[in-house]
Order: sequence, then structure tokens, then C-alpha cells
Amino acid sequence: MNYNKFSNYFGLIAHYKFPKWLQTQINCWYVDKFKIDMSEFKKADDYDSLNSLFTRKLLKQRVLEDGFISPSDGLCLEVARGDKLMAYSIKNHSYQVGDLLKNSLANDELEGEFNYLNIYLSPSDYHHYHAPCDMQILSLEYVPGELFSVAKNWLKKVDNLYPKNERVILKAKLENNKIIWLVFVGAWNVGKMKFDFEPRINTNSNLEYCFYKYENLKVKKGEHLGNFELGSTIVLISQNEAIRYDIKADQKIKFGEKIGELL
Repeated sequence: MNYNKFSNYFGLIAHYKFPKWLQTQINCWYVDKFKIDMSEFKKADDYDSLNSLFTRKLLKQRVLEDGFISPSDGLCLEVARGDKLMAYSIKNHSYQVGDLLKNSLANDELEGEFNYLNIYLSPSDYHHYHAPCDMQILSLEYVPGELFSVAKNWLKKVDNLYPKNERVILKAKLENNKIIWLVFVGAWNVGKMKFDFEPRINTNSNLEYCFYKYENLKVKKGEHLGNFELGSTIVLISQNEAIRYDIKADQKIKFGEKIGELL
């Protein structure tokens, strides 16, 4: 199956605005199917397409807890310390970080140990992402690729899945002068990843590889960065002694919640 093409077709359907009565039934079915808590959002019948429901916005900003916060809602699949550029998508399934980060990684930036965190966004989650702390964005790299599902069962059967999939890599400098990479991994049915500060990025649209550098692009903790359309994965990779995480694998997390501390 051509997952990229299927995702394009699904995206067309998701953007289609059916008659109000039918769209309401579709939306209510989706909310019930994936057991979505709509208490922070408009009612299901207020959305004129599935896509607008997928990309629903919070009615009001969440309270941001102290420390390093989760950039999104989701499930922590893995949080650990890597070494020699080896990390894990889930237990027993490794990949090379250099393959994932491509040209966003300089030769000497991840020597020895480093920290990483994988957040899986399911179809029921809030699909927007935010800055986990104050930081300066140094570059954005778009890497075309496959659109395999990033659910656990696919991570078990497709070797080296994250580096195979389409992705956007943000490289940023933290207030402690350490480097963090935020990798937004595309997935099956995820037709687009959007970024507020970079309108040239429109993923899964026959976009070719691109790399942009920025001067003095600073974002504040909690600031809106962009959104997925449907669910996917965010991988955070940081230099050693940059962040100390205090969450565990298989823990549900929400945007705004404290998940660690800058060192």
C-alpha cells in the first residue's frame, strides 16, 4: 500500500464539509469511537469537517506548570538515556539518531550520552504542539519519507521506523546553552504538519527536502508552534546534562504538565 497517497486521499475526505446533519453524525461517531474528552473544546457539532475536529483548539489556555513541560498531549512511549547515537522507539527496537536528525546534527554535538523522550499522539489527543520551555530555534529541516503508522504495533514490526518516516526537525538552544532537537514524525493519515513561524512548510504535498536557518527566532514556554492533522509522534533529543525527566514509559501526559527540569 502507498501510505503517502492513502493519507492524501484521506485528507481530502477529512477536509470535505458534509451537510450539517451528516457532519454532526460523523463528528459524534468519531468522538465516541476514540473516547475524546471534549470538556476543553467546542461541542462536536460545532466543527464543519473532520479535519477541523482533528485540529480543534483549546477554548482557553491551560495553566503551565513549573519546569520543563510537555509540548503536547500523548503517551510517553520511551524516556531514557542514549549512548553512541543509539536510541529506542520502544523497548528492544533501536535506531541511529544520526539517521533521524540528518543535517540538523553536527559531528560533535551528541558525543557520548544524551537524553530522549518519545511522545505518541493518538487520534483522540489534542494535536497542537507548543514550546516546552523558553528556547531559541536555530533551524528547521524537512525530510520527505514514508507515512507508516507510529502506533506501538507498527514500531514492533517496522525496523528503524522513525528515520524512515517523513519528519520535521527543529533544532533549538536552551537557556542553559544546551541543544535540543524536537522531531515531528509524520504518520499514516497525517497529511500535514504545520508551523506558525514557517509558512513554507506544507508536508506530505510533494515537498522536496529543505533546510532553513534562523537568526534570533526565540519562543516562550507554552507558545504555540503548530499542529499535526490527526495523530503522530514527537521525539525530543537533548544533549547530556540538559534536561532531567521525571516521567516514565507508558505514562499519559498533557501539554502544560511538568515532565522534567532544565539542568
